[in-house]
Amino acid sequence: MTITIEPAGKAHLSAWAALRAELWPEADAAEHRAEIEAALAAGRDHAFACVALTGEGACIGFAEAALRSDYVNGCETSPVVFLEGIFVAGPHRRSGVARMLCRAVEAWGRGHGCSEFASDAAIGNAASLALHRALGFVETERVVFFRKPLAAEDGGAT
Repeated sequence: MTITIEPAGKAHLSAWAALRAELWPEADAAEHRAEIEAALAAGRDHAFACVALTGEGACIGFAEAALRSDYVNGCETSPVVFLEGIFVAGPHRRSGVARMLCRAVEAWGRGHGCSEFASDAAIGNAASLALHRALGFVETERVVFFRKPLAAEDGGAT
């Protein structure tokens, strides 16, 4: 099967949003579509997205990346191209599509002066950790974030 990678755009909107909803199910495809439309309208130069298409034009995967100029864990340079998300539809996994998507992101990052490519994954997401390793990423550190909500004070000033 022939797979091509191209920059994501309006022509890919519905399929891209549906794939995003599979990766990030806390929002539905309509919410993802609205977010994509806003990003495309903003024309951000610091962000990049690409899609994987079959020879018949079906969208089977995507990658989204951004330039990060703040500190990126484990990196020594700035800016860093950061893989914000990558997804390949189930039937097309383990066929090199994710690698092709990452190569497009890498090329975009190099074109923006980056010499490092970074990403993150949830510590318990074994599939994502394995994918990152297979794509050549090297783990730099592990961290657990904590949060504690603060209740409003009920008294006067001290």
